[in-house]
Amino acid sequence: MKEIIRVQNLTFTYDAGQPPVLKDINLVIRAGEYLAVLGPNGCGKTTLMRHFNGLLQPSLGDVLVNNLSTRMPKNLRAIRCHVGMVFQNTDNQIVGMSVEEDVAFGPGNLGLPPAEIRLRVDQALEQVGLSAFKTRPPHTLSGGQKQLLALAGILAMDPQVIVLDDPAASLDSVGHQLVLRLLNTLKNQEIGIIHVTHNLDDLAVADRVLVMEQGALTADSSPAEILTRVDWLKSLGLNPPKLVELIWQLNQKGENIHTNIFSVDDAAAEIYRLLHAARKQSQPTSAGDPWL
Repeated sequence: MKEIIRVQNLTFTYDAGQPPVLKDINLVIRAGEYLAVLGPNGCGKTTLMRHFNGLLQPSLGDVLVNNLSTRMPKNLRAIRCHVGMVFQNTDNQIVGMSVEEDVAFGPGNLGLPPAEIRLRVDQALEQVGLSAFKTRPPHTLSGGQKQLLALAGILAMDPQVIVLDDPAASLDSVGHQLVLRLLNTLKNQEIGIIHVTHNLDDLAVADRVLVMEQGALTADSSPAEILTRVDWLKSLGLNPPKLVELIWQLNQKGENIHTNIFSVDDAAAEIYRLLHAARKQSQPTSAGDPWL
């Protein structure tokens, strides 16, 4: 896959003389990848995300987006078209008086013809399921709908990668599922997703999981490899997915269950196997035993 973002020896400090918030990070992100980013509060996740579209520039090292350095002011316009960012609090990035006006803000700043802006706005609102709300004031939307509106504004810019900083953190279960379904749809359309989250149940669709600790990137692997390290995740203050926690608890009690289980069906099959084996052991051997 084509390389989109390259992070080279990135170190960042907010204030001179203070310890760095990011420490010598190296990373490559390719087209169409879905990355989940984990870590305890204060580990540098948001600071790293803001380097991907040039909101912050490295103190040392470099960040390249399609080979354009974020250090160069002349590159920032193009970089922010390639990489869009949705913040946790979407009220901070909603600027229009109506839903369609808000979505049109980004394409309008690109100087596109009115017909092209209209087309992009309509397509983006259709994609996120907000076409019926296009004349509504944004403040009348629910939390989940505001997240979808922010995504529509980014989609109207035709990005290669969308960065989301814990987008479902303040949403109810309905809004949470709305956002996750859309992210999965975008993944299937080969738009790259970088998803910061504290909810490890959201990781099933990720291709890679990055883990940060104290400003450093300490793990970069598959969801299966990361999520089965339950003791380590707990030491970081992260709650493993509910199914992973269940299997881990059973193994802690002396059972022998495969740990790479992430679906309800697989968990049910594994627990049935365990119960079947236990019952078979407890039954007397006889020709009429239905468990033999």
